[in-house]
Amino acid sequence: MSLTAGVARTTITPFWGVELTGWGYYIERRWQRIHDELHATALVVEDGHQAVAIVALDLMVIDDRFARATRERIHAATGIPAEAILLTCSHSHNAPATGGLRGVGECDPVYEDFASRQAASAAICAWHNRVPAHFATAHTDVADLAYNRTREAGPVDTRLTTLRVDRDDGNPLAMVVNFQAHPCVHTILRPFDVTRDVPGEICERIERAIPGVTAMYIQGACGDVNFQAAFSTPERCHEPAERIAAAAIECQPSSQPLVDPRTSAVAMIAQIPTRRWTREEINADRQEAEHRLATGDTTGWREGMGRVMTNRPDDMIARHGGDEAKAVRAMARFNVEWTGQMLADYETRPEFVETEVQAISISDFAIVANSSEFFTSLALDVREKSAACELMIACYANGRIGYMPDAYDVERRTYAAFQSPKYCNQFPFTAESGPAMCRAMNKAIAKAVARG
Repeated sequence: MSLTAGVARTTITPFWGVELTGWGYYIERRWQRIHDELHATALVVEDGHQAVAIVALDLMVIDDRFARATRERIHAATGIPAEAILLTCSHSHNAPATGGLRGVGECDPVYEDFASRQAASAAICAWHNRVPAHFATAHTDVADLAYNRTREAGPVDTRLTTLRVDRDDGNPLAMVVNFQAHPCVHTILRPFDVTRDVPGEICERIERAIPGVTAMYIQGACGDVNFQAAFSTPERCHEPAERIAAAAIECQPSSQPLVDPRTSAVAMIAQIPTRRWTREEINADRQEAEHRLATGDTTGWREGMGRVMTNRPDDMIARHGGDEAKAVRAMARFNVEWTGQMLADYETRPEFVETEVQAISISDFAIVANSSEFFTSLALDVREKSAACELMIACYANGRIGYMPDAYDVERRTYAAFQSPKYCNQFPFTAESGPAMCRAMNKAIAKAVARG
């Protein structure tokens, strides 16, 4: 028994008129220029009995509906089961609005269907492109690029992990790179451009350095981690990608071959605890919003709804063209809409979120995925307890449940803990939510590695 692998790439650049996402409330940020094309890049691996597909998307998020439709298309053409298909997003904030997040970009259903079909096409073409292949994995650390934006000197995961795929003749086929850091470097520099941001530039640099290779970037647990602000300048914006790509290439001599030619995939539904919003919390948001919409009052909004709704109030004004009243109206509109939707079934919805956790293994190497914007402390806990010899953590995968904060953030009722659930029409997570997700992820890893 030996492994075969295939790679393919399609373009998912949006057509004219599509809004970009993740930069503020009701900005209507329609793109104006294409800085670089967006891609869906797929790697399919088969051991003669089971195949797995990994699809890296240059999108911010996808929802369950997108994942389900894309998996169905791939399965219909290849027979790969849904639980063996991983769809994961780079989380670029200069990509089209997808995934149904409230207020941060109007989703275009025609574009979402197009992106799903293109993602499926990449995986289907990769399936047909399979050739005998060998695999090796390596890791290194890349420090001083990122910081924890939620707490001073907070945890940062410096681990950079690679999976290299070579043809039987030794020529390169693919390289998968996994790292964590919010890709917003180019959002600050060129907010109306379509761009893959740092993840795309990493892939370009690797492909230039290794002719014949197709590079894929898998975003790690960057819910609380940003690239250093100094990189969001024309002079230094290329430094993160330059360092990460160089580190990925330089660690290859230390790579370890995967000698056991087996693949496996496990997908399970995790039940993550939440807690019901209080009536006081809902009413406070709604009453303030209705008052400001009715009167145009902008006094004290930073200390009111702005305290949780944005980490940088003045940036929100700037993104609305310097119009403070417009920015306040947008935030008030958001609070009226989320509270209205929440009140529709407030009494009957369960106090938990069900979400998929997935693990894919090749030999005893594994990729574990969840649909959240995962926090670093949680990711480090998963890695410490992992049954895999080498682990990649893929976030924004197979759906979306917003930020997954740790207990520190939940206790402080921060933006991630208190505002993010409103985008997703969910109850907020609790201090027990993160540990529940970690346990489910490690369970999935153990099953995938053992089954492989």
